[in-house]
Amino acid sequence: MKILLSGGAGYIGSHTTLALLDQGHQVTVIDNLSTGNKDLIPGNASFIECDIEDSLTITNLLKKKKFDALMHFAGFIQVEESVKNPKKYFINNTENSKILFEVCQNNNLKNIIFSSTAAAYGNPIDEKPIKEDVLLKPLNPYGESKVLTEKYLQSNSQLKFIILRYFNVAGADPKMRSGLISKKATHLIKIASEAAVGKRDLITIFGNDYSTPDGTAIRDYIHVSDLADIHVKAVEHLIKNQQSNIINCGYGKGYSVKDVLAKVDEVNQKAITTEIGSRRVGDSAMLVSDTSKLNSLFNWKPKHNNLSFIIKTAIDWEKKLLNSSRA
Repeated sequence: MKILLSGGAGYIGSHTTLALLDQGHQVTVIDNLSTGNKDLIPGNASFIECDIEDSLTITNLLKKKKFDALMHFAGFIQVEESVKNPKKYFINNTENSKILFEVCQNNNLKNIIFSSTAAAYGNPIDEKPIKEDVLLKPLNPYGESKVLTEKYLQSNSQLKFIILRYFNVAGADPKMRSGLISKKATHLIKIASEAAVGKRDLITIFGNDYSTPDGTAIRDYIHVSDLADIHVKAVEHLIKNQQSNIINCGYGKGYSVKDVLAKVDEVNQKAITTEIGSRRVGDSAMLVSDTSKLNSLFNWKPKHNNLSFIIKTAIDWEKKLLNSSRA
């Protein structure tokens, strides 16, 4: 397959690029490097630095190369920032995505894999685990911006798509070829791994008064390499069957913040310092996926469904970053 992949200098995009290349596919990455890191783009992928709304550059690319599908990762993802600056999220995540899709459609590229989020669900009280057909009630502009983009795809009869709603993505490539690089980390396992290697003095637990067994928020964590593998399965399925779909990406098991931090201490063989803070605006109490559609549609089996392994690869990646900064 020949894949056009937006946001390939980012965390999940770079891992998916690796997964595609490992299986012999050709990948062309477009990324404006506003949040991504060029070092994460594999050397055997083609790379064009541009914005997703740069219609002229992308049109010229599509006229030169014939792609089988677009994988669209490029977007802003920080919940807190979206609350403070919603316009930024609706412009980039929704309006600019529409521009990209329309350019692809006009140049006969009509297979789309779209990177969405479990934030689309909000905080469903009665649906645990969460199925794809539950009513969407996002709690923040980030989630709203993704839902609007989903709706655009669903309303466009010319495009075939698979929307992948990620739950909490964590860990790093087991071969240490890629991992999460972030100037302002917001992911729990990333932050905890930074604390484990001494980059942070302590971790703030945002809220311990949720209606969960230990009072802290519960999430479904999936290893980033397993998520990348799902993308390969999804694009193969879409090209073969030409059937649009929406699919959860998780393991179907939840861990609380305290569960995760206890496991980090165990893997690192050293306790990290924590403090209790206030809840963050836009956070849900519990998000755990129903993975029955994922497993049945793709006959998919995860390779890294182990919280200790997820955390170990995250810590190993932080050690690699730390060592490279000292070199």
